[in-house]
Amino acid sequence: MSPNVSPLATYIDHTLLAADASQASIRQLCLEAREHSFKSVCVNSANVPFAVECLRGAAPLVCAVVGFPLGAGMGAAKAYEAQLAIEAGAGEIDMVLNIGWLKDGLLDQVRDDIAQVLAACGAVPLKVILETGLLTDAQKISACTLCRELNVAFVKTSTGFGHGGATLADVRLMRKVVGANIGVKASGGVRDLATAQGMVEAGATRLGSSSGIAIVSGAKAVEGSY
Repeated sequence: MSPNVSPLATYIDHTLLAADASQASIRQLCLEAREHSFKSVCVNSANVPFAVECLRGAAPLVCAVVGFPLGAGMGAAKAYEAQLAIEAGAGEIDMVLNIGWLKDGLLDQVRDDIAQVLAACGAVPLKVILETGLLTDAQKISACTLCRELNVAFVKTSTGFGHGGATLADVRLMRKVVGANIGVKASGGVRDLATAQGMVEAGATRLGSSSGIAIVSGAKAVEGSY
């Protein structure tokens, strides 16, 4: 790693998921990811081909969200979206599980929802978004247990579009349940260096944020950022 690259850079999925994200803003996101050696850019699936082109020959991956941000679509539709994103060049997939089913205790359905996307991903890492701000601790434990049993690559706290974002308590709980072999991605409200460091110390191995530059530079994040 270059001495000018922050040790936190490779934790960061540099994120732009706004509904009105322009190609100019996606291009800027990719330029920033190149400059700062971020792990990936995280974009909506329709923006994957353009982001792949912008990052051609560079180290950062393109991560696509599927079933985003509600998670309430059919599992087969999420799986197909993941398949298309991977065919377009996505190197990681972040899916939103079916939150309503989880809250209703329909764990077999939740398992199948995740399993369909996992099968579509093949060797491409899958991160499963829980939307922790809407869940009880018992529901978070149930979701993390399913993810551990299915051996997904990561569990992820939040979409950043729901109620609340990542908390240290949630990251600690998720790490405890999934164990050492599955990643934990803290996202939603991770906007500055101190917060990012706290999440890593709590057990996060990936950080989702639109404030990646603020994190690695120690600057103040832009108000309203993800």
